[in-house]
Amino acid sequence: MADVSLTWLGHGSFRLDSPGGERIYIDPWLTNPKCPDSEKEPERIDVIALTHGHGDHVGETVALSKQFKPEIVAQLELKGWLGKQGAEIDEVPGPNKGGTVEAGGVRFTVVNAFHSSSGEDGEYLGEAAGLVLEFDNGTSIYFAGDTCVFGDMQLIGRIYSPDLAVLPIGGHFTMDPREAAVALELLGTKRCVPCHYGTFPLLAGTPDGLRERAAGVDVIALEPGETTAV
Repeated sequence: MADVSLTWLGHGSFRLDSPGGERIYIDPWLTNPKCPDSEKEPERIDVIALTHGHGDHVGETVALSKQFKPEIVAQLELKGWLGKQGAEIDEVPGPNKGGTVEAGGVRFTVVNAFHSSSGEDGEYLGEAAGLVLEFDNGTSIYFAGDTCVFGDMQLIGRIYSPDLAVLPIGGHFTMDPREAAVALELLGTKRCVPCHYGTFPLLAGTPDGLRERAAGVDVIALEPGETTAV
């Protein structure tokens, strides 16, 4: 089967094309300062999956859902909130941590993360989470979302054996390269796409900083708009 195609859209936003041809957006904040102009108006969206409720991750989900009618994968409280904002959602409650749902032929499992999650007005939108995507060709990708490192990442590695880890490295709001290197040790994953860095001066972590600390790991530092095969 074909590879999974992963494109970084800047900050914590990604586009994936599955071996079955489904197009998946993770945390689609397409107005972020690093998103290429060519990626700001999608051609189609089959699935949107969200890690948590902060505006730089929910992004334009409501408007995109109205335009493209994708399946939406989001934690219980966040999915319900999106519906109240006018997003096109189905009647199935969103999953919670440990739960797995299928969308676009891909299995999405909600896993733990340590971060906050709220709307712009402070409304509670559930807890922050990570996502593990499992594809029909056997590929598994772990999106950590916004988080610090935590010991139970070892369990995520043990249970899901991700082929690729997508980790934030910017620091300040998330882990930095030092913590991300430990996260990779716990996960046992030898390929990493770093994200959530360089968007603003506060997010000062760099891929080189991760490479210096993560011996034996292929750190794939994409430019915004660049694609890699998984």
